[in-house]
Amino acid sequence: MSESTNAHTRTPMTANTSAQVSPAQLPPAQARTLSHTRAVTYHGYRREDGLWDIEAHLHDSKPAPYEVPGEKKWAPHEAIHDMSIRLTVNEKLVVQDIAVAMPSTPHDDCVSTQAPMQAMIGCSLTSGWRKAIEERLGREKGCAHLRELLFNMATAAFQTVQGTFAVTNPDVPPPHLGKCMSWGFGTQLVKRRYPTFYMWPEKKK
Repeated sequence: MSESTNAHTRTPMTANTSAQVSPAQLPPAQARTLSHTRAVTYHGYRREDGLWDIEAHLHDSKPAPYEVPGEKKWAPHEAIHDMSIRLTVNEKLVVQDIAVAMPSTPHDDCVSTQAPMQAMIGCSLTSGWRKAIEERLGREKGCAHLRELLFNMATAAFQTVQGTFAVTNPDVPPPHLGKCMSWGFGTQLVKRRYPTFYMWPEKKK
């Protein structure tokens, strides 16, 4: 069933509807028609040589014909943006190599942003990752969509590389602590899983 057809069969959301919806589900949507689809996926692989590959893919398409006047035209569901990144990292999440593919872009000029991506080799995904991206690829130095993919490759790597959540130094918390509400140093989750670092900033003082 199409998005637009399905949406029209739903009951319009009222002020009380959202309060009745489970927190595990989105509230019912208003009547609407699909305009754009962006699909982003991340995969992590353990290599036979001991390194790890983190791959990211972005695919943009529209349900109707689309045109950038004077540039290109696309058929329905044809990729407008189709780009992939592969980061090869070691067990410490330091980038050893990077590869980029851009089989579909809205402008031919976009492919020139692949070469600057090599500047990320040697950077660490555990600390200062976003800062490193902005310093090396920010604004006119790189591609906005490639930067977006790079940002979240760090969390994908944490889920992929074994041992990244382990405590290796009793004086240094794992890199994911203090980075979100659930993993805040004062939370019950940290108290249960990492008691050494419960209320850590205060303990350190």
